[in-house]
Amino acid sequence: MLKLIYPFLAVIVLIVLPLVCIYRRAKRGRSVKKPLYANLAGFFIMFAVCGVAFLSQGVAAANTAADAAAAASTGTDWTTAIGYLAAALAVGISGVGSAIAVSNTACAAIGAMTENEGTFGKSLVFVGLAEGIAIYGLLIAIVIVLL
Repeated sequence: MLKLIYPFLAVIVLIVLPLVCIYRRAKRGRSVKKPLYANLAGFFIMFAVCGVAFLSQGVAAANTAADAAAAASTGTDWTTAIGYLAAALAVGISGVGSAIAVSNTACAAIGAMTENEGTFGKSLVFVGLAEGIAIYGLLIAIVIVLL
């Protein structure tokens, strides 16, 4: 049980500590860019480290289970793990890209609609196209997982 608590506490400290620095600097009227960048970098570094740790533990557990059962599989454990990682990245990156595209196109569509109400249907198509990016990422992820 303690094996799970210590890494969790370390992640919390590494994320909260720069936020405290940001709050103190903002209260004094100083720039908060450096602590904010440190917080973002620390978050993504810890995210990557935890992802690699959990991925390696899952692969090790799958290897021992495969050796014990001596069952034949369609691919190696590493290829399966990297396939799941690729599917997660396909959904995540396409979702973020879709969110950015929808925010920009919806803002422009609202601006165009305030000037001329007849442009609503035309601008709605572009917002729908931007949402389609996320659906394409989901479809790619499904294809990756099923193969």
